Amino acid sequence: MSGLQLFWFIIIGVLFSGYFFLEGFDYGVGISSLFVAKDEREIDQSIAAIGPFWDGNEVWLLTAGGAMFASFPYWYASLFSGYYLVLFLILVGLIIRGVSFEFRHRAVNEKQKKIWTKALGVSSLCVPFLLGLMFTSFIQGMPMDAQGNISANFFNYVNLLSVVGGVAVTLLCWLHGLNYIQLKVEGPLRSRANQFEKVLYPILYAGEVVFAILLLIFTDFLHKHAVGTLLLLLVIVALSVLAHLAVIKKKELLAFISSGLTFIALVALLFQGIFPRVMIATNSAHDILIKNASSTHYTLTVMSIVALCILPFVLVYISWTYFIFRKRIAK
Repeated sequence: MSGLQLFWFIIIGVLFSGYFFLEGFDYGVGISSLFVAKDEREIDQSIAAIGPFWDGNEVWLLTAGGAMFASFPYWYASLFSGYYLVLFLILVGLIIRGVSFEFRHRAVNEKQKKIWTKALGVSSLCVPFLLGLMFTSFIQGMPMDAQGNISANFFNYVNLLSVVGGVAVTLLCWLHGLNYIQLKVEGPLRSRANQFEKVLYPILYAGEVVFAILLLIFTDFLHKHAVGTLLLLLVIVALSVLAHLAVIKKKELLAFISSGLTFIALVALLFQGIFPRVMIATNSAHDILIKNASSTHYTLTVMSIVALCILPFVLVYISWTYFIFRKRIAK
């Protein structure tokens, strides 16, 4: 394995981490429109808080997929063909969620507005669940031949670990969104979000314990990377506790950063667990390794130069956008 191959494996992990950190609170705000906001005015308030950011945040997912296609085409081909139906459902959810913002804004009556509010909430609930389901199913190992073709059945995708993983990611998104609401809005919605979190965090702790046990049972993470796996599981729990304490003490920025870092620790857990593989097969002889899945050295070199040249401008733009829209949204 070359340094460039390792570099791009890490970069893809960073892109997925950025996606869940930034888009995670968008999903959480959407879920909150179903359960936390009491009326359409509060929903308008919460949507206004993510309005300047949600579409830009989704670019991280597109960039992660594009980087995977360019740097690890074998990984891309195996994952996207094997998870075609799951990814199709994710795409449908993203489309419905995207158009719901505009259609809700242009609704001619309250009935139509409520329909698109429900569409926003349900799609925001389904997409993170499906993403969690996908990531926690493929780390268990999939029935795959030597060419990387996956021939899986329903229970390879939907099983105890993947369902728990999907629920955990969804709950993390909701909590991240609630932290963002407290950070960005004024009024009753802000205090109500705080009350919801005090109930949801104990549920999250139970879910994290169940997830950790199932991860150790149904994957080879403990066998392959015992120290890294146990350490990152502890980090995930510690960050959740830190976020919970920050919620109780109403330190909103700390709570938001901690819940976002939980996603980064979760992605790090999954990526270190599959290393040095990119796809795990039930027959280990058919595993797809980083060194065998990547593009040529020349391609990775050109990609690295371009990425390092563009990245500073992207980070400056993102930082500037969040700075410009930093004020709280009043009801």
